[in-house]
Amino acid sequence: MIKVFLVEDEFVVREGIKNNVDWAGHGYEFCGEAGDGELAFPMIQKLRPDIVITDIRMPFMDGLELSKLIKKEFPWMEIIILSGFEEFEYAKQGIKIGVAQYLTKPIKGDDLLKEVDIVAARIEEKRRERLIREQYAREMEEATIRERSNLFTDLVTAAKSPAQLMEAAGSLSLDLTAMHYNILLMIMQSSAHLQGEYSNSVVEVEEKLQALEEEHAFLLFDRNLEGKALLFKADSEEELQQNQKAFVERFEEILKEYPHITYFGGIGKSVNRLMQLPECFTEANRAFAHRYFVNESRIVDASDLQPESPVKKGDLDLTNVDPKQIDRSRTTNFLKLGSKDEAVYFVDEFLDGIGEKSLESSMFRQYIAMDCYFSVAAFVEEMGYERSEIAQPDMAGDTLQSPEATRAYISDIVQEAVALREKRANSRYTEVVDEVIRYISEHFAQEDLSLNTLASHVNVSPNHLSMIFSQQTGQTFIKYLTDLRMHKAKELLKCSNKRSSEIALEVGYKDPHYFSYIFKKTQGMTPTQFKEGAES
Repeated sequence: MIKVFLVEDEFVVREGIKNNVDWAGHGYEFCGEAGDGELAFPMIQKLRPDIVITDIRMPFMDGLELSKLIKKEFPWMEIIILSGFEEFEYAKQGIKIGVAQYLTKPIKGDDLLKEVDIVAARIEEKRRERLIREQYAREMEEATIRERSNLFTDLVTAAKSPAQLMEAAGSLSLDLTAMHYNILLMIMQSSAHLQGEYSNSVVEVEEKLQALEEEHAFLLFDRNLEGKALLFKADSEEELQQNQKAFVERFEEILKEYPHITYFGGIGKSVNRLMQLPECFTEANRAFAHRYFVNESRIVDASDLQPESPVKKGDLDLTNVDPKQIDRSRTTNFLKLGSKDEAVYFVDEFLDGIGEKSLESSMFRQYIAMDCYFSVAAFVEEMGYERSEIAQPDMAGDTLQSPEATRAYISDIVQEAVALREKRANSRYTEVVDEVIRYISEHFAQEDLSLNTLASHVNVSPNHLSMIFSQQTGQTFIKYLTDLRMHKAKELLKCSNKRSSEIALEVGYKDPHYFSYIFKKTQGMTPTQFKEGAES
């Protein structure tokens, strides 16, 4: 219901307007009144009316002064000025301020109501346009998330020049300008046995994380199943370190409220150019890979990790070997969850943890290579592949002739296994996406068809479905759905005599105004213009 506020210094006039017009009967809420602008403004600030009707000549603060204040703070409010003066100068000032109507007194209640109706119709139209824009923005949010994710990929792969990166960021209303940068990679998940119960908690934490962006000067990027990435930026190294430290403290404080959520983060080493971000990302990834070797939630800084010690040749001393580090479950865990890009960091961390001199022994190199091979082979066979997909260690050849060659061999077979896992997953994802496309083709006319609906239908999370749908089809779910609906709408516009509102309903839009907005946004013309063009 549209709210009306009245400002009039003459009591009799004010009472007449207030009581002689059936405001409620005509769909309005008379929300307040005041005798002058000075008294009215704080009330208007509190009540937030849609329409303010004000006299122009009042003591303490007149109608024009009040109108200036209103338009400055609430530009969306509509103002109707009443005046007993017919001088054109007042009307000119009112138009300059942005007053909706300028009426002379005395005015009958019915005439005033007609003018209010005109202004109210304008307000409703603006509201409808705003709601349509907001709905469109919500529906396009999936595409924006994907574009941000693509931007992060470009940043850490040096795929584009600094100018191109700045331009891409600008199109997403992101500012990359800074003197120093650093990257934090992060992942969060609920305790496995409470996954279903706490699935919404991770979403809550992610929302709180997003709310910290401006305060701690970072940009947040979604990496799908690999978690989140935070790009910190500052004008000095000291400021960058302060922002990182303050963020970590605040984040850990938030997570105390969610003891069932585990998390891990890896911070890179700061750089001072955009084109150095791939180096920063490499260090962040190295720290991030440390998560496979710790059980507690924590954020690891690459600067705090011990550099790899130079290995001296000598006989194998088993006292230097940590048997707890030779744990197949760690390798298996990485094979299930890790990415190919992380394999080198994982293997380095795994081998360095065993003991600094261990790989100097050819016998130990053979042992650890065989152990890793059998772990990888077992994982591959569990997925339904043949063991022959993985290269066996060549005991007599060059494969194990040096610590470096052994590291390379283990990294290779781990990457091969992860690649097979991804190949198998992609095959399964193809089936999932095929089912999603079939479901969309059968239910596109349902207005409430959403990513959540489809995710529930194929029994995966919405974020996961969004990722695999984009990978398999090359476009987001909402773009695919919108394109399909527009294609069907154009068929109906060309091949039937149905009205635009009927066609809107048949392709999934209950609101014909929103249908027209989407059609023009995507096709460059209104449905009527398209139909007339098709008929000509």
